[in-house]
Amino acid sequence: MQDTTFETLADLALKQSGQAFHPNKRYLMEARLATISRRESFATLDDLAHCLKSRPNPRFEAEVAAALTGKLTRFFGDRDLFDRIVTHVLPERLKLSKTGRLRIWCAGVSTGQEVYSLIMRLGEEVGSAITKADLEIIGTDISADCIETATVGSYGHFDVQKGLSVHRLMLGLDRNDTGDWQVKEALRQQATFKVHNLLEPADALGLFDVIICRNVLSAMAEPMQKQAADNLARQLLPGGLIFTAPGEKLSLGDGLVASRTYRGALERVSDKNKVAAA
Repeated sequence: MQDTTFETLADLALKQSGQAFHPNKRYLMEARLATISRRESFATLDDLAHCLKSRPNPRFEAEVAAALTGKLTRFFGDRDLFDRIVTHVLPERLKLSKTGRLRIWCAGVSTGQEVYSLIMRLGEEVGSAITKADLEIIGTDISADCIETATVGSYGHFDVQKGLSVHRLMLGLDRNDTGDWQVKEALRQQATFKVHNLLEPADALGLFDVIICRNVLSAMAEPMQKQAADNLARQLLPGGLIFTAPGEKLSLGDGLVASRTYRGALERVSDKNKVAAA
């Protein structure tokens, strides 16, 4: 890969998704763009970069930028997090809700395993007050391909082996004719997936009690990280929480403070202009 190719792709990633690529991460670029390169019959990434510069195409640029983002996800990637949200956070938010409605946003959700893990975990709370809540779960990602996979809910055998017990696999997914596993329709109907760039305002998504955004912001350059965190903060209800991955060091968005109750969570400070629940 030529230096000019790296600069072209790194600049595209930075502008469109906030991703910060260092020169020693060229191998990531090659790995993440391999599928697009093969599909478009580019012999090298130099050819791909030349196409981007010589034949500007916003749709193709957006697809390349989305492909350059990380896709680190798995079923039940953080079991403790899901347990805390289901057994403590949501019941506490439900007490504050005047309507019985709770909204959860999984941001940067990749191919959807995180959303379905949460839905499966919620289904295990038999007899809990949370089962009577009016729950809305939305998953978003910058990649249209990832959102399509998440919506269909179909995963290969290797994917389901990462994080899913045999019990949860058999309860939550069906084996299809191709040998892949598909999330049961009843579970798929409990989630909505949409394409969304975290660098853009998310007003259209509405306000949320809980936002889960793991292993996404920390890959961004600091100014873009702050911009994305601000956008997330604006969609939190007062007292609402953002959960990130353990060890992620982030620029706090406007109106966010470290939660005193939940380690590693960010809390939305009170705002008299917003109600206490959805």
